Amino acid sequence: MNSDTSPGHSPASYPPVRIGLVGAGQWAATMHAPLHSAGAETELAGIWSASGGTAAALAGKHGVRAFETFEELLASCEAVDFAVPPPVQAELAPRAADAGLALLLEKPLGASLQQAAAVADAVRRNKVANAVVLTKRYHQRTRSFLAAATELRSEAAVLGVTGSYLHGGFLDGGFLDTASRAGNASKSWRDEFGALHDLGPHLLDLMELTAGPIEAVRAEGSKDYVTITTFHRDGATGQACLSGSVRLPQARTTISVYSAAGSLDYTTDGMDHSECWPALRREFADAARLGSAVTVDAERALHVQALVEAAALSARERRMVAVAEILQNG
Repeated sequence: MNSDTSPGHSPASYPPVRIGLVGAGQWAATMHAPLHSAGAETELAGIWSASGGTAAALAGKHGVRAFETFEELLASCEAVDFAVPPPVQAELAPRAADAGLALLLEKPLGASLQQAAAVADAVRRNKVANAVVLTKRYHQRTRSFLAAATELRSEAAVLGVTGSYLHGGFLDGGFLDTASRAGNASKSWRDEFGALHDLGPHLLDLMELTAGPIEAVRAEGSKDYVTITTFHRDGATGQACLSGSVRLPQARTTISVYSAAGSLDYTTDGMDHSECWPALRREFADAARLGSAVTVDAERALHVQALVEAAALSARERRMVAVAEILQNG
């Protein structure tokens, strides 16, 4: 991962934000820790994990401290980056917000809408800078597609949208299997909740931004493969499929939008996801230092989780579920 000094941005305009990393599993090791060591905007201050030995190994690799307690981490940094399962994030993130620290959060915010709401409430109550890792939203290809979709919607109402997010990470030999062999607790929540909660936030977020607010959903399937029909406020209907159990050479995300004014297609084929990280790092550091807006914040992540929970309820009860129902009961 290379540092980024894009035109118009001066990372030296403020001291690097000192980041404490919570978690030391596979995703922490491959994305979160390198993220803060690669650019001038942030500095990895240290790592804490309930698995002390794993934290020590990862901290040693990056030449930083392995904190003995979460409280020690909070006292030693300006911002906290979470790379832990959703229920752990939901327990610890409000404590970091209450300490006045900026938060870099993973999706889903919690294991339930109630947990997610507690995280968002803590962010709101303490007015702390925050950003959420919806990876594709930080890539220029995605941003260009969403801008084009907005322009298309201004010309004619969207009639329909289709989407897919498929990979083989849940299969033997996939990244979850690798994580399990490494003793990574993150396997357990993905194994329990399945593709909908892991992949759904990414896809439903993009479908809503493309075709307008989602008012209701109908979902069918299992942990391994889910289909979702989305009903949008402005009249569009969407069809989506999600799975982490499809043998593919690489993960595949697609969106197609259709209207009387034309159509647009989006795919992640050939996308270098490492290009997302400099943008995310800059945004988060700017938010922490300058109070700048971010692409995805906790409020957006909470809304997207409501969409996911509506789909989950629909699949369980085999009926259409209005998003308003979820928000009222959440």
